[in-house]
Amino acid sequence: MFSASSPKMRRIFLPLWFALVAVLFLPTVRAQTLVVIVNPAIGVQHLSRREVLDIFLGRYRTFPSGASALPIDLDVNSNERKQFYQLLAHKDSSDMGSYWARLTFSGKISPPFAVSDTRMALDIVANNPNAIAYVDRTAVDGRVRIALEITP
Repeated sequence: MFSASSPKMRRIFLPLWFALVAVLFLPTVRAQTLVVIVNPAIGVQHLSRREVLDIFLGRYRTFPSGASALPIDLDVNSNERKQFYQLLAHKDSSDMGSYWARLTFSGKISPPFAVSDTRMALDIVANNPNAIAYVDRTAVDGRVRIALEITP
């Protein structure tokens, strides 16, 4: 056997102890507050969770007013996208990939246009009255209107 102060014991338990301490002192990760944004010119004041889900899942590509809707997705690996679909559709990234593969293959509809980051989504919505996107609330500026706040 070996004692608690032996070099072999220290090699085994010291890394484990440091890992435990690191986990305890890591800052907690806060979920982002996501909002769905639209261009103020479209005239939409508020959208329900169901209306947003229908637009982003391709069930309807129109706003309640009948105006055409252009949904903008964030990058497939973004935390915002993962959180958005988990909260609204209760689906993870692989579920959404399968969903869109089936619909695209059948020729029914194509997935929302994906952009690389929040800034690009904001710019598209600000410059296109038919665009709709989701972003972290802290990114919203005066060029767009919040149509829905997504809460868990």
